[in-house]
Amino acid sequence: MTYVARSKKTSQKAENSTYPYVTSSNCSIGGVCTGLGLAPKYIGDIYGVVKAYTTRVGDGVFPTELKNEIGEHLQTRGREWGVTTGRKRRCGWLDLILLRYTTMINGFTALCLTKLDTLDELNEIKVATTYKRNGIELPSFPASVDTMHDIEVEYVTFPGWRGRSTSECRTFNSLPHNARLYVQFIEQFLGVPVKWIGVGKDRMAGLGDLSRLLV
Repeated sequence: MTYVARSKKTSQKAENSTYPYVTSSNCSIGGVCTGLGLAPKYIGDIYGVVKAYTTRVGDGVFPTELKNEIGEHLQTRGREWGVTTGRKRRCGWLDLILLRYTTMINGFTALCLTKLDTLDELNEIKVATTYKRNGIELPSFPASVDTMHDIEVEYVTFPGWRGRSTSECRTFNSLPHNARLYVQFIEQFLGVPVKWIGVGKDRMAGLGDLSRLLV
């Protein structure tokens, strides 16, 4: 068995994203085929790696961006700045419309949800579930960057689990109840299981309950 990893994120892919705020490389599963000369039939499971919130570097539309103390908290606690450049990443709530779109493009069979512990100190946590324009719900992720500038975002709000750290958890059932609800909602919305969860920066700071998760 061979594992192949891609850097960057699908939402920066030139053909399927918010041009001109994109990169020149193919950041989707298709890049594995074109970059390695690998036939699609040899690809097995496809795992998407996503943070428990959304980040973006540089310019570009960011519907769920938090330009307040919560955004600063995510930035600081999540250590959201470039390793090489030191440039700060913009932070916002998890955008499930965008994530559903990238799941469709890549055909994710499972997800790895990272940095869940970054949310530990928040009183409430939101996820974006609907885009609207002029009061009308958009059926899918917008194809035009101009449309993205005008959208309204609707959220589902979850109670946080402040006071109960996830960083020492090593099984799904040991997570705080509200953290489990958060993960389960993501799975249900996307129709894809979360197979791994990251709860810290250390190598062993991952957790799994073998009935549903693997370390």
